[in-house]
Amino acid sequence: MKLLVKKFGGTSVGDKERILNVARRCAADWQAGNNIVMVLSAMGKQTDVLIDLAHQINPDPPKRELDMLLTTGEQTSVALMSMAFAGMGIPSVSLNAFQVSMHTTRVYGNARLKRIDTDRIEHEIESRKIVIVTGFQGVNKYDDYTTLGRGGSDTTAVALAAALHADSCEIFTDVDGVYTADPRIVKGARKMKEISYDEMLDLATLGAGVLHNRSVELAKKYNVPLIVRSSLNESEGTVIKEVAKVEGMLVSGVAADKNTTRISVLGLEDRPGVAFKLFDLISKKNINVDMILQSIGRDGTKDISFTVGSDDGQTAIDAIRENLKSLHAKDVSFNENVSKISVVGAGMMSSPGVAAKMFECLYNSGININMISTSEIRVTVLIDRDDTDRAMQAAHDAFGLED
Repeated sequence: MKLLVKKFGGTSVGDKERILNVARRCAADWQAGNNIVMVLSAMGKQTDVLIDLAHQINPDPPKRELDMLLTTGEQTSVALMSMAFAGMGIPSVSLNAFQVSMHTTRVYGNARLKRIDTDRIEHEIESRKIVIVTGFQGVNKYDDYTTLGRGGSDTTAVALAAALHADSCEIFTDVDGVYTADPRIVKGARKMKEISYDEMLDLATLGAGVLHNRSVELAKKYNVPLIVRSSLNESEGTVIKEVAKVEGMLVSGVAADKNTTRISVLGLEDRPGVAFKLFDLISKKNINVDMILQSIGRDGTKDISFTVGSDDGQTAIDAIRENLKSLHAKDVSFNENVSKISVVGAGMMSSPGVAAKMFECLYNSGININMISTSEIRVTVLIDRDDTDRAMQAAHDAFGLED
């Protein structure tokens, strides 16, 4: 008997037919003698609908109340799924984050899981019930609902798999695995049989929408066997594990992130501690910074440019403007019409010339590079957003990732 954690995204439970399809699929595994824990997202685009409604009522809704609202989406999904099992004569129970006791940090809108109390889930499993848990949500020390950020249901599933010592964690989506690039944009993108945790983490962080990046972090930390599969067919998915051989490929994938804002702080004093003061200010707003570029100091001043997620852009800009005097800076500017393009691959560590090939293919496509960031397994460039799709195709072709 195995314990299987299965997460289904919004598309997979988007309407009555798909809910019943998922129920039949999980029922077959349960009837084969396995224990099943399901994690569900809100139905279809329900989260977007709720966010839009909130902004109609209040253009700047309090984050606590927004989380209170958004958690209703997942509660709807799990309750309907349990009703589907009841109609099939299969015992099940739906549980929200409060009933499970999924403890998070206190931050609304982008909380992190701290620990999960598994007693209730284990009791229900021992009673041979299929346990259906709300994804995306937790409870903070004030007993308020929190959400884990968009895509956070993946993190819920992996965290549960780790806490319950599950035999596997399957992430079901509307695609049948992890591709070398977004197949809706890049011609010739192909599904990978396997990919390493590190490569998947970089791809997820850099814009590949298949998995929530924190879910990959948790899977790597606790060595959770992770599989990405389609809920719409029975095809084999992509296995994500510690070491993966991607057919000896130098680069395993290309990712794009249009959810990016570039911020430039101009005329900072060129002295020790200035960068610390700037990024300490940003970190206190719970904003993650990605690419950073510092100019060579001239006439006692320097400029620092960096990127943040578009959702955090205005908050960061306002914080800097309010503190220009204490930062000893002259001005701040920003550009929202940018995106990040990245090539990722473990094979890059031992192969020189990857960055040069990346830059060459963009040059041949007439695409200008604004910023550059590299690591052992990735090269990321910041470009104009209008060039995103062309850049992805160019990079994908240049590294021979096509079918």
